Amino acid sequence: MPVDQLTKDAILRVGEVSEVNGRKVLIKVDKNKNLSDVFFDGDILKNIAVNSYVEIRKGFLSIIGKVDGEKIEEEPIGYDHDGYDEVNRNRRYLTVSLSGYISQDGKFSVGTRELPLIGNEAYIVTKEQILQIHNLVGDGALFINIATSDNDDFDIAFPVDGLFNSHIAIFGNTGSGKSNTLASLYQELVKVLECRNAEQFRQKTRFLLFDFNGEYVRRDCITVKKKVYNLSTRHRRGDKLPLDKSSLLDLEMLSILSDATEKTQKPFLKRTLSFYDHVSSSEDSVTHFRNIMKKQVRHVLQMSDKRLANDLLDYMRQILPPEFDEEGEIIDIAHDLVWHNQVSEFYVCPSPGTKRFLSQEPGLIPDTAIYQRIDSVELEDNLLSRFIKFLYLQLISDVIANRAQNEHIAPAINKLLSKKSDIEKLFDTTSEIEFWEEANFVIINLNDTNLDMKKTLPLLLSKKIYSDHKREGNQKSLNIIVDEAHNILSRESFREAESWKDYRLETFEEIIKEGRKFGVFVTIASQRPNDISATIASQAHNYFIHRLINQRDLDTISSAVSYIDRITEDSIPTLPTGTCIFSGVASQRPLKINVKELADDLKPHSSTLRFEDIVPEPEDDLPF
Repeated sequence: MPVDQLTKDAILRVGEVSEVNGRKVLIKVDKNKNLSDVFFDGDILKNIAVNSYVEIRKGFLSIIGKVDGEKIEEEPIGYDHDGYDEVNRNRRYLTVSLSGYISQDGKFSVGTRELPLIGNEAYIVTKEQILQIHNLVGDGALFINIATSDNDDFDIAFPVDGLFNSHIAIFGNTGSGKSNTLASLYQELVKVLECRNAEQFRQKTRFLLFDFNGEYVRRDCITVKKKVYNLSTRHRRGDKLPLDKSSLLDLEMLSILSDATEKTQKPFLKRTLSFYDHVSSSEDSVTHFRNIMKKQVRHVLQMSDKRLANDLLDYMRQILPPEFDEEGEIIDIAHDLVWHNQVSEFYVCPSPGTKRFLSQEPGLIPDTAIYQRIDSVELEDNLLSRFIKFLYLQLISDVIANRAQNEHIAPAINKLLSKKSDIEKLFDTTSEIEFWEEANFVIINLNDTNLDMKKTLPLLLSKKIYSDHKREGNQKSLNIIVDEAHNILSRESFREAESWKDYRLETFEEIIKEGRKFGVFVTIASQRPNDISATIASQAHNYFIHRLINQRDLDTISSAVSYIDRITEDSIPTLPTGTCIFSGVASQRPLKINVKELADDLKPHSSTLRFEDIVPEPEDDLPF
């Protein structure tokens, strides 16, 4: 039998408004409404308490508030037989902050439309009203379901549009459930979009996940239709990223790989690329290269600056192939050259007791060992090795022409040379395979790469794929997901030059600030939000905030997320595993939610090791 409205109101009424002070309202609770639960129409409703909602009725308008605190005020009711004041210690008051209102069409809106009046009645919110308050999805809109409400234990649907076409930040200490949240979000998104239109989903959406710890590479994690690149700098058995020659010999790509400075080294790389294209387009590029080098050798051997000449000879040693004597020792390219300190010139000794200066007799230069060894120079098939030779020759030309100083340019070449082995282990410039192949979800597993490449690769790939995506137009989406984002978005790194750190952060800041216009959206997850650039942390549109204990991390959240109230913020250090605060543009107000735990075969590999599992009890001895 349905409950009539008068009975319903009598059961759900908790008290009435006794004070209004802006958005703060004081409610005097009826003396018979101090129990923790209320039985209503076959359901058990939680009575009003701190962090629960309350409905204040003002005419036909339902004003919704959230209980911030409660107190008891003693109220005199007379005198006892001894003459002392008798007081009512059960007079309970609730401090309520107004959150919004439910209109007559049943939709909840955040904000204050009207303030309540003293004497307006307050009621426990029903399950229907709770659902209206927590409803984030419009009629007929796509949604995912990954979580339940913390207090009321009902499913919360998140809108696909409004969440995934925005920048997302997931923060939480180790063991707080951060990885489970990230995996759940994208697993449900893939499932929903694939069910809607599998062909269009594959063609028009792309996802790139940088996995620093190898957590998401399991077969069933997120999606089985993913492409995983298991990279390694320790050995050559790892996967290689397909990269065409034009992409490797790209100014931005080379600048990243060589940590090139903007004003000095990057223009040098640009000149070298032009030089490389000019020589490579000739009919006989090897002969062309040799002739240019012979011309530079003539200049070097007629120099009067000993230090500079020796530096340039060192660069030539990087280009010229080695020669060995009968005992297997390397024959130096300058073994037949002698420097005269007083005259400041190179000379040769064609016969004992004779000195012939090369600046005075340049016709002797073609007979020197270094000049003759140039005819042995070859341009390797290995693209990077070949380009490094062009870098050295361009540096020699620039120094001779006073266009550059070698101490300013050489560090970029040395950096590229030091990364050469790693680059060859990670990239394949000869493959015809496309980066995405048939998949639209790619995971870059960086677990087995060194720290240098952990910082370089995400920047390099993000910038390249972002640039490619912009050229293709904005009819496709690209989601860049960075797990453990503090590895590459930290402003506190001391392992790199300040200029290079600024360049790395500026690149990702550009993607976050401008990417939305081109359908590019970034998701970051980190256990150290304080280490992440404040610009990047504050540019996120939606936040999933798990347990954080460090005060500096909490201060970062407080400054970056402007729509978290004080009580919600104070609860962050005590959140249990799997529980988080969701706040952002997809929700009109902060929500405390429990993210559903994934099944074991779908989980990321991030669970805490248990000693009970690795050291089990011994099995009982079997009877003979």
